Amino acid sequence: MPTTSLTADQANARLHELTVIDVRTPGEYASGHLPGAHNIPLDDLDAALPALKTAAARGDLLIVCASGNRSATACRRLADQGIAAATLTGGTTAWTRLGHGIQRSVGARAPWAMERQVRLAAGTLVLTGLIAGERRSAARWLSAGVAGGLIFSALTNTCGMAKILAKLPHNQAKATDLAATLATLTR
Repeated sequence: MPTTSLTADQANARLHELTVIDVRTPGEYASGHLPGAHNIPLDDLDAALPALKTAAARGDLLIVCASGNRSATACRRLADQGIAAATLTGGTTAWTRLGHGIQRSVGARAPWAMERQVRLAAGTLVLTGLIAGERRSAARWLSAGVAGGLIFSALTNTCGMAKILAKLPHNQAKATDLAATLATLTR
């Protein structure tokens, strides 16, 4: 089953007929998501398969993330399970760049977007390695390791640091939130 994609303008025109699944972390989702989107973090996708199968039987699924990488991964995993879904080309970044509206979760202050968390963590580790390297030259290997990780990330279009940061408590879905989302999709 080939993965299809929709541009932000195509998705906006069809938003009323799509079931939108945002596979970013809950913190990223809270900071701004497509109107009506449901949050099912990529790490929870397997647990959500029955609900997604039900939702796909009722209409088209659109899978969304920040750039389109995680959503493409999710679409491939869904296709392996016989569930057709499209990915949003360019993700929420392209969506907002074209001026389409987003919703923000009400309440507590949302964590930073994952890209911003990665930049902070990488910068902090590099700076720590350089400063600590003034006393112990071996500490500079920390900076070198982060630099190598960033190069690997760019070459493979993956991000190990984002995967690690996604495990932090503020980036995790509350079990009750995920259960409510899955119940909504199966109604």
